[in-house]
Amino acid sequence: MAAHDLEKRVEVLEVKVAALEDLPERVSAVESQIVQLRDEMRVGFSAVHQDVDDLGATLRAETHDLGDTLRGEMRDLGDALRGEMRDLGGTLRQEMRALNEDTQNQMRVLHEDVIDRISRIGEGARRPRRRRK
Repeated sequence: MAAHDLEKRVEVLEVKVAALEDLPERVSAVESQIVQLRDEMRVGFSAVHQDVDDLGATLRAETHDLGDTLRGEMRDLGDALRGEMRDLGGTLRQEMRALNEDTQNQMRVLHEDVIDRISRIGEGARRPRRRRK
């Protein structure tokens, strides 16, 4: 029986050794897959890095263009605002002159009215008084 067990054990060992004989090929296959994966990942990360760089450059260019556009619009709006303020200033000066002339005319009328009243008061004081007898 010991010989039978020994034979069985040897057969089991032979099957296991046969399976282990395929192990170097399988490890080499896994190793080549890992190398291939590393290369693919390196290429992929490089492509992603390049895409990010390209997007950054595009974003910077668009931001620069938008900044130039915004500065131009602000300059145009500033010029328009200055023009409107200049026009309004001219209109305001005209209105102030008209109001000043109006005030001066009213002052002349009041002055003439005061002079006329004063002269009437003066005429009333000059009348000779009748003496009573």
